[in-house]
Amino acid sequence: MHPNPAFRQADRDTALALARDRAFGTLAVASEGPPLLSHVPVLLSADGTQAELHLVRSNPICRAARQGAPARLAVTGPDGYVSPDWYGLCPDQVPTWNYLAVHLTGRLEPMPPESLPDLLARQSAAYEVRLPKTPWTMNKMQPETRDRLLRMILPFRLAIDSVESTWKLGQNKPAEARHAAAGAMETGIGSELAALAALMRGAGD
Repeated sequence: MHPNPAFRQADRDTALALARDRAFGTLAVASEGPPLLSHVPVLLSADGTQAELHLVRSNPICRAARQGAPARLAVTGPDGYVSPDWYGLCPDQVPTWNYLAVHLTGRLEPMPPESLPDLLARQSAAYEVRLPKTPWTMNKMQPETRDRLLRMILPFRLAIDSVESTWKLGQNKPAEARHAAAGAMETGIGSELAALAALMRGAGD
């Protein structure tokens, strides 16, 4: 998380709302070598105390967390490069990158294997309901295909101890400069630049 307190003002509920809406993050678990990372869809509980997920059996994290392991899930939002020229301030400005990020830290624990079908059903239902179509369900699969795929993955739960977030939107700049940068943001590079520009306009106001 960014050390500047100006970028650390989002409350817990706001941070959890971003994580719940994105529903996808990078799971990190310590190892003897480099940290183990996996990019996973997650289902965040209503109270934000746990995130459920599944991993392919061959994923090294499954072995590392067989008896449970400390873990962190990083979820990111819109992000974009900010050119110093956009501020309209003195020349002594530097490039930066604005972004939203949430870190959910806790303990990753294996769930009972028999809980996997229910987890997958709840995950797909949570994502499918957001689409303009009749929701897909596992009932559409051939039983033998479904059972084969279920044997290939394992369910896990991240018990969340702490929620940290960074909302880096130029809050350390004068409002006029921040709004000027927001106006140019959509011409830049990054992801979801229109959403980021709107957030920059509202930050600190």
